[in-house]
Amino acid sequence: MKEEKKYAQDGVDVDEGDRFSKHAGNLCRETYKNSPYVEVMDFSRGHFRGPRGFRLKGLPKDCWMDASPDGDGTKVVLMDAAGMYEQAAYGWVAMTCGDITRWGGIPLLLVNNLDVESLGKKGELRNTAFYLMLNNLYTIARTEGLVLYKGETAELPGCVTSPNADALIKYLWAGVAIGAYNPKTVITGDNIEAGMSVMALREHGFRNNGISSARKAIVMRYGSLSCSEAKDAVRNAASPAILYDKFLANANGWFNDNFVPSIPVHLLVHLTGGGIKSKFAEDILFPRGLSADLNDLWDPPQIMRDCAEWRGMGDEECYETWNGGQGELAVIDPVSEERFIHWAKHFGIEAKRVGVITKSNTPYVQARSKFTGRTIGWNAK
Repeated sequence: MKEEKKYAQDGVDVDEGDRFSKHAGNLCRETYKNSPYVEVMDFSRGHFRGPRGFRLKGLPKDCWMDASPDGDGTKVVLMDAAGMYEQAAYGWVAMTCGDITRWGGIPLLLVNNLDVESLGKKGELRNTAFYLMLNNLYTIARTEGLVLYKGETAELPGCVTSPNADALIKYLWAGVAIGAYNPKTVITGDNIEAGMSVMALREHGFRNNGISSARKAIVMRYGSLSCSEAKDAVRNAASPAILYDKFLANANGWFNDNFVPSIPVHLLVHLTGGGIKSKFAEDILFPRGLSADLNDLWDPPQIMRDCAEWRGMGDEECYETWNGGQGELAVIDPVSEERFIHWAKHFGIEAKRVGVITKSNTPYVQARSKFTGRTIGWNAK
């Protein structure tokens, strides 16, 4: 019987790592023609470690490049506890691409980094789980027209762990979206005026923000993430983030003749990591002396209501920690409302008017909470 290599005994299986990386490299190559704006030159002669390069083509003159890094955060714990490996890539893709489309840009390429405690061995459930995750990333790239350019996987025994003692796999997944901006259609919020409509794109889950509070709420209610009673709550909380980027890039004219926007959008706010208070009010409206009344927000998903109750969170904290049912806010001209809603529906996204931009002596954002019906708000300091 062949003796296991010492490095494998120490937690790093080079042979399995190479097999996994080769599979990842093959998936990447199959995406190289996904985007009409990306040309990949593969110098590797088929080897997954070989060199490759890319250049952009067919974009508007004087485009600027951007690179947006982000990761899954602690949602990896929920995805594992729910066993939803075939949907695990949505989170970091939504986070990275969303930070490009929110400024009017177009995501083009993805680079990812997967750190794991152990890949396991061929035939083991944990090994299969990681392959399902990679395949999900490939499916997203094919659907969204993105190029999977490169990636890195590392086994880090003792360094990658999980707060869930029953975790099948322990991993951290992050990436970088590389995209472009057209100087003529960058969305900064500088054109916002009182009377404009605030639209919201519906989200049915937590996306990837406030997950630590959601996890703690479930544990407070059921005792652990692994018990059978918590199964439905964990799966609902692990619901993958909706990808809005294809719709937003199309609306902003990236696939039109002369790259003219189909729907003029004056502001986009990706509601992650701070929600309405920081990203909408404090970052954009207050510095411009503007206010907003949000009187018809989307209802939060039931799991978010449950977690708010189990965690003992008030309305303001819920909307500052979570998205409350809207993953993205857009400010548009009132005459564009029906077209915006129709276009979103074409891409499988629900959209509606949730409020209006106003002007006041002291800037504020006021909202009717869909958790309790209370009116809540934030004022400029």
